[in-house]
Amino acid sequence: MITVHAYQQSWPIKGSFNISRGAKKSADVIVVEIRQDNNVVGWGEAVPYAHYGESVEGSITAINAMLPAFCDPAQGNLDRTRLIEMMPAGAARNALDCALWDYEARTLKQPVWQLANMPQPTEPVTAYTISLDTPEKMGASAKENAHRPLLKLKLGHEEDLACVVAVSKSAHDSDLIVDANEGWSFEKLTHIAPRLQKLGVSMVEQPMPASEDDALKGYTSPVALCADESCRTLTGLPDLAQKYEYINIKLDKTGGLTHALSFVEKAVELNLKLMIGSMVGTSLSIAPALVLSGVTDFVDLDGPILLSKDRSEGFKFERSTVKCAAAGFWGGLTF
Repeated sequence: MITVHAYQQSWPIKGSFNISRGAKKSADVIVVEIRQDNNVVGWGEAVPYAHYGESVEGSITAINAMLPAFCDPAQGNLDRTRLIEMMPAGAARNALDCALWDYEARTLKQPVWQLANMPQPTEPVTAYTISLDTPEKMGASAKENAHRPLLKLKLGHEEDLACVVAVSKSAHDSDLIVDANEGWSFEKLTHIAPRLQKLGVSMVEQPMPASEDDALKGYTSPVALCADESCRTLTGLPDLAQKYEYINIKLDKTGGLTHALSFVEKAVELNLKLMIGSMVGTSLSIAPALVLSGVTDFVDLDGPILLSKDRSEGFKFERSTVKCAAAGFWGGLTF
């Protein structure tokens, strides 16, 4: 007998995770377990995003509401394609989809990357996030993390340029990307982009509100632009290709690895470059995203590093290089 169980967990963040829209001190996640004969077979984690009207409680309610129909033996085996038809994209579907991938990998005794026809992940290097703060505090944080190859700066206030200068001085050997989380206007972008280029910034993620980014059509930025909040639907990718060079794929937005694979395929068709990201969660949250790391240009999966404590059997990090988790952790991943 197969049962599905969804529940909440909260994982404290080191200090505070600050972006232009606010701060958070814990990663509040939902976990889905698919059990067969009372043994945990497959599991997945997702992070509901309040910016999109999601909550932990609402996501668990949505999962529980559709389970009777989804698990109906008359409909056949649990099916990821049918899941996409039954639930909208978002954290709830992501947790279920990732648990199904893990369940399938364990049942078939094949790793998820192989089932998904992806290259085997090979110890990717993740960006490390410097939270939005004063230039002095961001510079100090950068100094503590100057050994990391890639730093991602959260921006979105009046001292943005001073923050980048401070980080650049403190971690001059690290590559830099910045993320405004929709915090800039088009005018601010055009003003600051040339100066960011001179400071060695490689990419600007989501500079403007998604509702206003049509202003980017026809604009040639001196620094590559990446869509995050603007990248939510597969049908919207052709439009994004007129505004951005990169898209940030997050499984909590695509509603799971299954639909994310379609994003990858469509992005390649449109000559869009790829970044794989995630919300702040545990190693269980980033495991399915790592399946895509071999086909992306940037990896931004530092959530477990930002926590006070991760799952004991989760991934290890050496200078931001992701090292393999304990055998059997999720999806048969091995590096």
